[in-house]
Amino acid sequence: MEKLGPGDPLGARIGGYRLLARLGAGGMGDVYLARSDRGRTVAVKLVREDLAAQEEFRARFRQEVQAARRVGGYWTAPVLDADTEAPVPWVATGYVAGPSLQQVVGHDHGPLPERSVRILAAGLAHALKDIHAAGIVHRDLKPSNVLVTIDGPRVIDFGIARALETATAGGEGLTRTGSFVGSPGFMAPEQVRGDRITPACDVFCLGSVLVYAATGTLPFGSADSGVHALMFRIAQEEPDLEGVPEGIADLVRDCLRKDPAARPSLESVLERSGAEDTVTGGRSRDPWLPGSLVAQLGRHAVRLLEVEDPESGAPAPAPAAAGGSSGDGTAPDADVPDGADA
Repeated sequence: MEKLGPGDPLGARIGGYRLLARLGAGGMGDVYLARSDRGRTVAVKLVREDLAAQEEFRARFRQEVQAARRVGGYWTAPVLDADTEAPVPWVATGYVAGPSLQQVVGHDHGPLPERSVRILAAGLAHALKDIHAAGIVHRDLKPSNVLVTIDGPRVIDFGIARALETATAGGEGLTRTGSFVGSPGFMAPEQVRGDRITPACDVFCLGSVLVYAATGTLPFGSADSGVHALMFRIAQEEPDLEGVPEGIADLVRDCLRKDPAARPSLESVLERSGAEDTVTGGRSRDPWLPGSLVAQLGRHAVRLLEVEDPESGAPAPAPAAAGGSSGDGTAPDADVPDGADA
């Protein structure tokens, strides 16, 4: 997180929340750390003014916020409050005191051990079940949209990503900035082809996330050779599963089937993960992360307590509890650190 700067609304209140720090920015707008008068820590997302001026976008945003409220908060970031009719629409979600899976694997620790990946698979399957039950297809499950907490993963950026599609150019799945709706390295073949999107799309993305968590690499390679070459490999070639532990390789391979109908159900993912008995009530019962990551999460929680109110210079009210994080549609490579999306 960063201190509020000249371009940020210093000391501002959005709804019942005082902005404390800047968490990042993405395709839909800016995200801020904030606290309520009662001390709950939240992530507040302010929609970009150019998007807010589009009535079609605002209608979609309104619809998606309503759907996201129904998802719940066991494995996802709960939507706590929103004003879709404000001149600058906003949405507040709980704040997750933990880094993204991308940060953990790409910078802090490296690939996770097989047991951690199995519990990650179970947690993500639970999250996607909740999301799908609310009538939402995530469409952009990727490591930067998975937050790592001491008692399991949390999924952010669900559902509201679809609101960005109203800002497409020519109906071809491109945003005004020329970015694909979705993240190229974690898109499903049907997204690449422009076919109908179903919940099976999220199962494919789940498989890609598990490969990254286990190996630190993507199953179809990076975009170094060009985005279109990467998307061709996703649509036409078999995934590279070198380094994926043998115990979960078959599950990952099935998640990455080209035909959506051939992919396993989320119930099957839970069963085959071998970790369904280790999670209950939306939490992992047993320690699921290496000790070094547990220590890092503790340090992050301490940092959160030390965030000061930018107006008074005094510490802001202490958080009542660790909550969820923010969720909407980010630009494909716009990653936001520790506990929030953009």
